Amino acid sequence: MKSEFSRDIAVLIRYRVSDLYVLPYRSYYRLLIMHEGQLQLYQQWPRPQGQRLIAYLKYRADMSVSEHRRPQSGSLCWHAPAGKVDLRLSTVGDCRGQESLVVRFIYRLCNDYRMLVPPQWQKLQQTAKKRGLMLFAGPMGSGKTTTMYHLARQFVKQCIVMTIEDPVEITEPLFVQLQVNELATMSYQELLKVGLRHRPQIFIIGEIRDPQTAQMAIQAALSGHLVMATVHARSVYGALARLRQLNVDESYLRQAISGIFYQRLLPTVQKHLAVLFDLLIDDELQESFVKQRTGMTDDWNQQLKNCVAKGWLEKSVAQSYQAG
Repeated sequence: MKSEFSRDIAVLIRYRVSDLYVLPYRSYYRLLIMHEGQLQLYQQWPRPQGQRLIAYLKYRADMSVSEHRRPQSGSLCWHAPAGKVDLRLSTVGDCRGQESLVVRFIYRLCNDYRMLVPPQWQKLQQTAKKRGLMLFAGPMGSGKTTTMYHLARQFVKQCIVMTIEDPVEITEPLFVQLQVNELATMSYQELLKVGLRHRPQIFIIGEIRDPQTAQMAIQAALSGHLVMATVHARSVYGALARLRQLNVDESYLRQAISGIFYQRLLPTVQKHLAVLFDLLIDDELQESFVKQRTGMTDDWNQQLKNCVAKGWLEKSVAQSYQAG
């Protein structure tokens, strides 16, 4: 069982799968994978084999193997031929007592971080030098955390970088990494308070999800820190609307936000994944405070057209990403 699954997981890592779902269905288990934003059926296993797989991974992640109903979460480091990969596990039993497992694959930062339009990265770097709040939006698995880490690493020789996440997704020894633990009263807000006393120059916040965290992030940005944070939104304009929904005063938004970035990982003609950003900075950002818009910016669709014309993207791929 162990060697069999080791072969399977090595294949999934080689293809850079983002998630593995081990779900009970009738008399067997379905193994589904999330690859490049698409859910696909990978394999079907007999129920005993699926149960042994779940038990084996729970054991490796120091989770209770005997508990099959209550939700559990855990993590482990998987040693693959391509290098170390962190796995985040979540299990829960359904109404029939059958357990399901979801595995999130978290790949280490590497030097092959690809930009579809390289000049966009220069704009991110210029925005980071202004300090303030940089907001990142995009669907799960679009590489937001990797982008923030990759950007912060370029300042680590001159700055102290502190991350506050739930959970910590990428291990980076050069950063001070804090993990949310609600049971120990270590919420995003409490850790941000602690962080401000530790005087880092750069904060990375895993997610702004409530008014308290939003207010603390704004406060840190206004006090001269560079704050990079993710927010659930389907566009750059949606990210701004989300902070308004969290009751952040409009005047503070104008002072604190230095840029909003929506990103997707697009499959190129060369079969690589590369990041494309929709940017809201400078004059366009200031205009968005006055004119409330929705959807993608005009620049997003223009960039897609340019990438097709240069032979970087298939036309069908560009069309499928027009709405973000």
